[in-house]
Amino acid sequence: RRSSAGPVGAMTLPRGPLGAEPHEEEPMAVAQRKNPDYHGFSEDPRVDVMNMRAVFFCGISIAIVLGSAFLHYLPDYGLKKWSRREAERLIRERESQGLPLIPPYYYDPKKLTLPQLD
Repeated sequence: RRSSAGPVGAMTLPRGPLGAEPHEEEPMAVAQRKNPDYHGFSEDPRVDVMNMRAVFFCGISIAIVLGSAFLHYLPDYGLKKWSRREAERLIRERESQGLPLIPPYYYDPKKLTLPQLD
């Protein structure tokens, strides 16, 4: 049976970045030293700039186009457009029938109970 210095199941992790030997330098640091304007797409500066521009152009274009289409095709909030169309349809229908736009007695006055005046 072995004795351990720490809690059960504890293990020692290597110092420094994971996946890199202590004497190796990070690939990102090497690329940034070669190209100070490194964007993270390629180690070659020309390819890096070209890929960065392509990604940002496509990303911004997609966001603007799809965002605009999404906002355009959102449902009619509060049914404002529908109520306007319905009112215009009713006006045309009443005008063609020769009726007033708003009937003088919207509610039947015989069915209304009014308070007594004293």
